[in-house]
Amino acid sequence: MSEKTALITGSTSGIGYITALELAKQGFHTVLHARNREKAEQTQQQIVRQTGNKAVDIILADFAHLDEIRPLASEFAKRYDRLDLLVNNAGLILGNNRQVTPEGYELTITINHLAPFLLTNLLYGTLKGTPGARIINVASMAHRGAAPDFNDFHLERSYSGWKAYCNSKLYNIMFTAELARREVPAWSLHPGTVATSFSAGSGGWIQPFFSLFRPFLSTPEQGASTSIYLCTEKEIPAPSGAYFVNSKPAKVRNRFYTPDNNRRLWELSEKLTGK
Repeated sequence: MSEKTALITGSTSGIGYITALELAKQGFHTVLHARNREKAEQTQQQIVRQTGNKAVDIILADFAHLDEIRPLASEFAKRYDRLDLLVNNAGLILGNNRQVTPEGYELTITINHLAPFLLTNLLYGTLKGTPGARIINVASMAHRGAAPDFNDFHLERSYSGWKAYCNSKLYNIMFTAELARREVPAWSLHPGTVATSFSAGSGGWIQPFFSLFRPFLSTPEQGASTSIYLCTEKEIPAPSGAYFVNSKPAKVRNRFYTPDNNRRLWELSEKLTGK
């Protein structure tokens, strides 16, 4: 295990941090993605101290800026000759004030889908060259509420923070299925409704909801359990492309989830990211 390398996006808090901590405990060369160097260095020191594993590195990029993804992938390829695990964990949920990226793209869909789509494709060569490599995409049961419209992909005409989040989580699952069709080992998962800080900037009704029900939500440790399972289980009991809940295969419940739409999403994402 000491030779294996894992890259976890959004790894300085919540389930990303717990996933990185557990993989470091298991001897992985663990690469922490973050956007803030100070916070990343604090996380790095904490994981090294708790695990005794000094092979914990940092790589920086702000997923709200797609032009930062290419330098991240290039730096990774220069520093590492293998990638056994890519855990696309970074994500957020926003309120009802629509925000856009420098490209003019809706922010939630960019961070939750387009950024990991681009990163995964840029790291494809390293993943392909690593025997047994896996991609783990953190999605959500919120995909059930998705109502995508490829003619209004960035929700300029019909925006709500919850709709953007639901759509992005369905896109994570659709992306995973299309990766599998292209013979790339990948699985997606629902981590549970976790008491983390990812909704802190959401505003509207979403933040009060999470605050009110925080005592009843899963802990980050519970939320990370399915991610860790998919990262470390020797024989995953479902084919590449499957969706998991509580470490078990589950059905994707959205009518928009079809092979044709999965392919169309891939093609649109390629166009939007310039891949």
